[in-house]
Amino acid sequence: MRTFSPKSSDIVREWHTVDADGLVLGRLATEVATLLRGKHKPIFAPHVDTGDHVIVVNAAKVVLSANKSEDKIVYRHSGYPGGLRATSLANLLESKPEEVVRRAVAGMLPKGALGRRMLTKLKVYAGPDHPHAAQTPKPRPVERARPAS
Repeated sequence: MRTFSPKSSDIVREWHTVDADGLVLGRLATEVATLLRGKHKPIFAPHVDTGDHVIVVNAAKVVLSANKSEDKIVYRHSGYPGGLRATSLANLLESKPEEVVRRAVAGMLPKGALGRRMLTKLKVYAGPDHPHAAQTPKPRPVERARPAS
């Protein structure tokens, strides 16, 4: 029996909407990364982008467990000498909540060109509205992402 490798004609991409209101960030990110990679499909192959498009709404209402909002530091670099900038995760969640969710999901995707291509299918919005109604996204309940207690 030969190993099945999906071709571009085999891949059917769907659109999913995930509501992040009150969910723990890491558990939400694992579910979203699974959808983006396509691991929920029977045609999954680790070297092919078989995933779906994911829209995350209410990113500003995501919850961090323990003391991560104050203890965790987020870094970025301008590319120039001395250009390292650091901020706490709480400050980033206030100013750019979309970036917090995007970074958490990006850390769970493959590194390299394949992961960057998968990340383009992620759309994150701080509020409950999104401009992708024409794609008729299906609401996706996130079973394993427990609400914060």
